[in-house]
Amino acid sequence: MIARMSKYDFVLYRAQSEDFIERLRELGLVDITTTGWEPGEEERQLVLRIEGYAKALESAEQWLEREQNASIQGEAYASAEEAYDAYNRLLRETARLNTELGKLEKAADELRPWGEFNPKELQALVEGGVKIRLFFGPTSSFEATEVPEGYTFEALNEGGGNTYFAVIGQGGELSLDAQEVRLPAMDIREAEQLIAACRNEIETLERDYARIAASREMLTAGVARLKEQLGNSKITSTAVTEADGTLLILRGWAEAETSAKVDALLEEYPNVVYLKGDPTPEDDTPVKLTNGWYSRIFEMVGDMYARPKYGTIDLTPFFAPFYMLFFGICLNDAGYGLILLLLALAILKKNPEPGMMRRAGWFATMCSLSTILFGGFCGSFFGLSLGEFFPSISFFDFQGQFFSIALAIGMVQIIFGLMINVWGQWRTFGFTSCFGTLGWLIVLLAGSLAVGLPMFGMEIPGFTASSPAFYAAVGLGFVLMLLLNNMRRNPLMNIGSGLWDLYNNITGLLSDVLSYIRLFAIGLSGGVLALVFNSLAEGFVPEGANIVVRILIMLPILLIGHGINLFMSAISSFVHPMRLTFVEFYKNAGFEMASRNFEPLKKENQTNK
Repeated sequence: MIARMSKYDFVLYRAQSEDFIERLRELGLVDITTTGWEPGEEERQLVLRIEGYAKALESAEQWLEREQNASIQGEAYASAEEAYDAYNRLLRETARLNTELGKLEKAADELRPWGEFNPKELQALVEGGVKIRLFFGPTSSFEATEVPEGYTFEALNEGGGNTYFAVIGQGGELSLDAQEVRLPAMDIREAEQLIAACRNEIETLERDYARIAASREMLTAGVARLKEQLGNSKITSTAVTEADGTLLILRGWAEAETSAKVDALLEEYPNVVYLKGDPTPEDDTPVKLTNGWYSRIFEMVGDMYARPKYGTIDLTPFFAPFYMLFFGICLNDAGYGLILLLLALAILKKNPEPGMMRRAGWFATMCSLSTILFGGFCGSFFGLSLGEFFPSISFFDFQGQFFSIALAIGMVQIIFGLMINVWGQWRTFGFTSCFGTLGWLIVLLAGSLAVGLPMFGMEIPGFTASSPAFYAAVGLGFVLMLLLNNMRRNPLMNIGSGLWDLYNNITGLLSDVLSYIRLFAIGLSGGVLALVFNSLAEGFVPEGANIVVRILIMLPILLIGHGINLFMSAISSFVHPMRLTFVEFYKNAGFEMASRNFEPLKKENQTNK
């Protein structure tokens, strides 16, 4: 259900706004409206700094996760700002050194074939008039080359099919099948010394991360402080200003259940005038859901679309049982359900504290239990038909009987959604406002009972497709749809509007009901794939093979095949029931989305349950 809200309008001096907002944060019960906020330059800088602090924290955590750093201790910095500045300096220095190291390693690779030499002596020979040139090329070409007059060739090294050689002399024209390189300014020994020195500098910087890691608490507090500062700026920049900016007017919201605590704070706080009232339909009221344990598990599904608008009906308790059922129908295998149940229990064990992961664990538990029950009802266990092992038990024939049942389930959920829609319109706008939807509900319900039930071998005495009661119900429905759909409008306009709505409802109903065939199709496809992998594993076993050979051959195929099928089927079983909920059920139930959730101001280190 949706929590009742109280609306507040605060009038206060701008000079006291920061302290007032801080008091509201400490209370943790008031949501301040900041609609239309656009960040200025100061806010953008705050966002960048928050992101920078977060990256510094992440980098420190990653550094601590490395085993070689476990024994390195460092002294924390004096402040979060100092730690962040040191982190930026380390980033710059590390990037510079890594670039330099890359260049040195590339140079070393080029110098290695030339071996060890004294660059100063080489340079002295060149300056003394000795003409020295370096080449490398295919060994076969070098061996076949005739040395021109006036030159001396000296092979220095061989490797990778190439010969590295020096040419000394000042003869005539020189044409070689080789590539010339510059005379190096250093040899491989000096290059390796520079590489070692560069790596030592990088290791020294790595040790400086120990100080940043020791400053994690300060960085965390710094992030919280910056976020609060950004929130304060957001509030004051979107507030209504009066008296040449001296006064601020803020719009706030609090749960009606806890608004007395807000009132007590406001009564004590000096120089603040406030008005308290109930939200109106025109207000942009934030929404908070206060469901019980079971429905709260499925709020994560509804939140993937949107939360309901304030003043409407929270559909979470109504779609939760359908979602569970649809998931079980789509996966439709007791063995797969057991695997999911084990995974769900592992998540619950790993996350004992309340939070998103624990809620996800309970969600997986509910869905896996539904899968086990429906898969057991259909006699499916890892693609095996339990009817072959337990012939005395009459299992449900999913493939032969469920197509029409899927359509019937769709009709049930659509009718249920229309009932909720009627109730919501009645509760919000009065009984006469729901006549149009009520008329369509009566026609649809009468047709389902009089025409649909006999298709499944059931019948209501006195209420068949040819009975007066059926015609009376349909007639009443058409009167409500065509003549009374809007009591404030001309009857002729009601007829035109009603006929148009009737056309849309009929065409929409057809597509809505047919959408539920996906329950049958997905459940059938997963079962067929499981059967295929079982047959494939059996087919690779040679005739007459003993049990050990059968296990060695079949087990890898079954594990891989059923693993792929479980993964794909579980995704389909998660997504398609969600699609039926958000499109078919929400539409017929008259769902309206909220523009925002209830997010009260809190100290950033406070935990949101």
